[in-house]
Amino acid sequence: MIGGDLKVARRGLMFILSSPSGAGKTTLAGRILEKEDQMVLSVSVTTRERRAGEVHGKDYFFVSEEEFFRMRDNSELLEWANVFGNHYGTPRSLVEETLRQGKDVLFDIDWQGAQQLDEVAGEDVVKVFILPPSREELEARLRRRAQDSEEVVQKRMAKADAEMSHWAEYDYVIVNYQLDESEELLRSILFGERLKRRRQIGLASIVKEMTGDG
Repeated sequence: MIGGDLKVARRGLMFILSSPSGAGKTTLAGRILEKEDQMVLSVSVTTRERRAGEVHGKDYFFVSEEEFFRMRDNSELLEWANVFGNHYGTPRSLVEETLRQGKDVLFDIDWQGAQQLDEVAGEDVVKVFILPPSREELEARLRRRAQDSEEVVQKRMAKADAEMSHWAEYDYVIVNYQLDESEELLRSILFGERLKRRRQIGLASIVKEMTGDG
């Protein structure tokens, strides 16, 4: 069985999932969060209007444009982007405090956000790209949603092509043939990354005690 709590104190990691729309990323992220009590979902700040049922601080931190730009200019955001006229960003202080507590932060973001996070926090970042089994299957999944017009489907496919062209920039790539298998692969990656020496910050004191050094 993959998983389990590590007994050695460690620094958390930033676990980035990216994929084209329809590849299964959101479903996989939900499964991981449900089973990993040492992981939390990154909550972004945004300037867009709050929708019915959304909760400030849970779904997003809703801020004015003035406040958003203040945060950006004061380096309070790890990454930020403009999406369809609205601004989104990742608050630095919350993420860094979570990592210090030995917990992981899950990011559901695109390649541009992943690139920005890698530039500012590379040692803490683990990037995973989720691919669909095929382009044909991806288009079929989008059509099965029965929510979009043909024009919108084609726009989504064009965007998917652009996003998939960045697959080689990621540390790991999973082809999502089957959800259960992909979930197990993701959890294997997560556990392996947690075991990396640089993240197990409690190892030095354990070895010192064992060897009597100091």
